[in-house]
Amino acid sequence: MIRASRNHPGWWAALGHRLSGLALALFLPAHFLVLGLALEGGDALDGMLVWTDRPLVKVAEWGLVMLLTLHLGFGLRVLALEFLPWRDPLKMLISLGAGASVLAGLVFWIMVA
Repeated sequence: MIRASRNHPGWWAALGHRLSGLALALFLPAHFLVLGLALEGGDALDGMLVWTDRPLVKVAEWGLVMLLTLHLGFGLRVLALEFLPWRDPLKMLISLGAGASVLAGLVFWIMVA
C-alpha cells in the first residue's frame, strides 16, 4: 500500500531524479570503455561505431537522452527548492521538468531516426 506522502508529485520527482542518476552512473563504465577504444586506435573505435548503428542501440541512446534530461530537470527542481523562497508552483516545476525531458527525447529521436 502506498502511503499518502508517496502519492505526492514531489516524491515521484525525487524518485525519478535518484533513479535516473543511478542509471546514468551505471552507464558511465560503458562510456569510458568506448573512450578507451578511441585511445587504442581507429580500427577499434570504428568497429564500435559500426556496432552502435543497430536499432536497439539507437533506442538505448534515446533512453540515455531521456535519463539525462530527466536528471537535469529534476535536479533544477531540487536547486529551486533549496535556493528560491517560493514553494507553491512545485507541480508546475515537476511538470515542466518531465515535459522538457520528453520533448528533448522526441527531438533526439526525430534527429536520429
